[in-house]
Amino acid sequence: MASDKKAKRNGDKPDISEIYEYRKKLKKLLKPDRYEHSLSVSFTCVCLAMRYGVDLYKAEVAGLVHDCAKQFSDEELIKLCKKEKVELTDDMLKAPQVIHSVFGAVYARKEFGIEDGDVLSAIYYHTLGKPDMSLLEAIVFTADYIEARRYKASRLTEIRRLAFEDLDRAVYEINHDTITYLEESGGFICKDSYDTYRYYKELIETR
Repeated sequence: MASDKKAKRNGDKPDISEIYEYRKKLKKLLKPDRYEHSLSVSFTCVCLAMRYGVDLYKAEVAGLVHDCAKQFSDEELIKLCKKEKVELTDDMLKAPQVIHSVFGAVYARKEFGIEDGDVLSAIYYHTLGKPDMSLLEAIVFTADYIEARRYKASRLTEIRRLAFEDLDRAVYEINHDTITYLEESGGFICKDSYDTYRYYKELIETR
């Protein structure tokens, strides 16, 4: 991926030709609703990046490409991870819906030519999160939950507001609500999700 030299600042016009190419490729790969979600996440990432002083280009790319591996079935993703020697935990195999993010980081590099480690890491962690996420990782994680096409979560209005006031608190609330939903619905919860939740819960309680 083009790095900081592509993400010009100080009012210079950025070179977004690669963004257009990524969009064209994604539109062919993804179902229409998934493509629209990806666009919406990318725009939300840019807004949050403006708020928190994060590189706008990296935020847009990470948001745009975060679901690039969503066109594969769970079975295909497991096989692809094995082929590419991508390590999957037992928890991930029990909740294969999260694997698209893990393989997505590999797929973004191989198929989209994205080499920026910050962007690839944000793609990797956008589903499960991790303790002490970088600002870019937290932005993509949050944007995926609050983007304008989302409507099912019960506290979206509150969390959307929080995202622009207190990003750590927004990450905590997203984890809280996701884990609560999975516990109540009988869904499997990965240890990584609990680790993320506990870290941000302690952070919010002790600051």
